[in-house]
Amino acid sequence: MSNIEGKVVVITGASSGIGESAARHLAKLGAKVVLGARRTERLEKIVEEIRAKGGTAEYQPVDVTDRKAVEAFVQFAEKTFGKVDVVVNNAGLMPLSPLEALKVDEWDRMIDVNIKGVLYGIAAGLPIMKRQGFGQFVNISSIAAHRVMATGAVYCATKYAVNALSEGLRMENSDIRVSIVSPGVTESELAGTITDESTKAMIEEYRKTAIPAEAIAEAIAYAIGQPDGVDVNEIIVRPIAAR
Repeated sequence: MSNIEGKVVVITGASSGIGESAARHLAKLGAKVVLGARRTERLEKIVEEIRAKGGTAEYQPVDVTDRKAVEAFVQFAEKTFGKVDVVVNNAGLMPLSPLEALKVDEWDRMIDVNIKGVLYGIAAGLPIMKRQGFGQFVNISSIAAHRVMATGAVYCATKYAVNALSEGLRMENSDIRVSIVSPGVTESELAGTITDESTKAMIEEYRKTAIPAEAIAEAIAYAIGQPDGVDVNEIIVRPIAAR
């Protein structure tokens, strides 16, 4: 993973789960990580722990539904370290429910975080990368982008959108690497956003096979650590029990 050392990696949704694991793992491999999320106290604790182990880390609070905040977050990374090698668009929500439940506010929130959040990350990072002449986006999608499931129509739609946006971004920019990482059921706080009781019970059973967030962090590192001329388009990581 020599191609990770010294890289400046910006990560949204970095206060827990996949984002936190990615920050810790990449810092251990020599990356300079910049963590963003809404929970400042969590970010501060993670950054302190990374630094205590000899890593380089900074943080800034960010709400990915606020375009100006995302722009300021990515620009903070550039100003602090002089460049931005990688933007990991990781922040996401998964309040699953049947469409008939009409949880429209939750639909809107998923669209704002899961789709607009990725778009805002692209809008913030792409001008910097084009100016540099290099860079990489790692967009965290899901197996939900490959198979629609009951109660997951809106969530799946947002992840299909992430894949489409990523592929379009890759096709339009021959100097920028674009990688999709699609986790199967993974240990995280995603299920905590489910408010529909019947769906919550179903997902709790489903999550008994969850893989650790560290497995996804290693997949992210694999995509970033490739030689500059190699673009890992998509990695799907799921439990061995998944069928």
